[in-house]
Amino acid sequence: MRKLFSILLILPALYSCSFAQVQKKYAELITEESSRKHLTILASKEFEGRGTGQEGGRKAANYIAEHFKSYGLKPIVNNDSFFQPVSLLRTEHIVKNFSIDQTSFENGKDFYVQGDNDIKKFTSQEIVFVGYGLQHNAYNELKSTDIKGKVILVLNEGEPFDQNGNSLLTGNSTESEWSKSRFKRIQELVKLEPKLILATTPLVASMLNRMRGRSSARISLDQGTVNRTVTQSIPVVNINENIANQILSKDNSSLATFKELARKGVQKPIIIKSQLETEMGVSQEKLDDPNVLGLLEGSDLKDEVIVICGHYDHDGILPDGTFFPGADDNGSGTVAVLELARAFSAAKKEGKGPRRSILFIGLAAEEKGLLGSKFYVEHPIIPLKNTVACINIDMIGRIDDKHLNGDHNYIHAIGLDKLSSELQQVTEKANKDFVQIGLDYSYNDPNEPMRLYYRSDHYNFAEKGIPSAFFFSGLHPHYHTPEDTVDKIDFPMMVKREKLIFYTTWEIANRAKRLVVDSNKK
Repeated sequence: MRKLFSILLILPALYSCSFAQVQKKYAELITEESSRKHLTILASKEFEGRGTGQEGGRKAANYIAEHFKSYGLKPIVNNDSFFQPVSLLRTEHIVKNFSIDQTSFENGKDFYVQGDNDIKKFTSQEIVFVGYGLQHNAYNELKSTDIKGKVILVLNEGEPFDQNGNSLLTGNSTESEWSKSRFKRIQELVKLEPKLILATTPLVASMLNRMRGRSSARISLDQGTVNRTVTQSIPVVNINENIANQILSKDNSSLATFKELARKGVQKPIIIKSQLETEMGVSQEKLDDPNVLGLLEGSDLKDEVIVICGHYDHDGILPDGTFFPGADDNGSGTVAVLELARAFSAAKKEGKGPRRSILFIGLAAEEKGLLGSKFYVEHPIIPLKNTVACINIDMIGRIDDKHLNGDHNYIHAIGLDKLSSELQQVTEKANKDFVQIGLDYSYNDPNEPMRLYYRSDHYNFAEKGIPSAFFFSGLHPHYHTPEDTVDKIDFPMMVKREKLIFYTTWEIANRAKRLVVDSNKK
């Protein structure tokens, strides 16, 4: 009897050990070699930074779909496709041409435009220089000048100070609201209904340098609305000081000359004979970059689904050929989705597949505002009520500034306890049993100023009441720069993080009950 009792005590331990060995077998399929191979391709020049609406983004989506197919994942969009087109709308203020006195200038190099007007032509034979554009009681440069329907040039910063250092507006050394507010003078000039505003400051040149040809396009979900609401019909063309001085030279003046004269009192606007021709306005284009979905069906609990996701898009390529590899952001997360899909698929082929189904998703347009995940939760292929958890993998390949001079064996675990007490417990047990990595919860603090819990794709699932986790290795100096390259990836740590996510998912997929939703923390 005692012997039988001893055997009964040993059996659960043997079963647990055997079950752990099964998990380890498939986790070990996730390797540095395979992760490096995927990432080297996805972050290569051929994929051009995987930009939304660009060829590189389409190549990345196809790459993910091809591998999902090779793993035996099921295409579930219309029962025959891995692609869920995301209805996107690209809105951009474009400049077809811009010239002053028959000299052409280039948008993004010599000037940039702020405006919301429909595409139209603007022509003028004269430009009215209105100085600082001030309309203050003590200093009004437009008191007797009608600029309605005119092209005007304004020095869009500062105000005149006398030789004693006192503002001609306030009468003391303090700047007026016209200088303190970034928008006041332009807003007040717009009320006078000019045709077009040319604005210059020394900061325009530095702004153009920072933009470096980056598109000013906004990408949003296409809501199908026909009529666009125009918010700023008068375009503001921010020109560098060289162009402004070129215009003023026709009146034998310059910005420096004007500033000196303005110190002595209000200067009347100058009408300059100068020919301006331009065509510019808002252009809209529909895009359909897809989410890439592949389903691994479970067994007895296959109607319940775990989402494993990571966005594949990044910042793309610029007109000058500069591209943003996005090796960490989020090539690393995309690779993790592929590696986990391969490992779980291998387990299923050998009869060790998960009880619950796992939906692997490469998400589109995260960099444009979490748009791919937002579109999915609004148009789910599998009912959200059947989705038991979302595991989001976004940047897991680097050592961040917080840990650079400390312990590199860590991962930021964000959001685990926000909706379910069990999700954090499952993760911590998987970590203790298999990986032993430091779980950093610092970004989980609701008072953490970066508020990262709200800034990646899991949040759209969490908003729908789905327990969600965000795994993240942290920020670094190469974030959103062309220097986010494969050679800087810490592959041993990246693979260790992938394995933690694998073990956590394995437990969620095979436990008797789905994760409880018992909290609503901020």
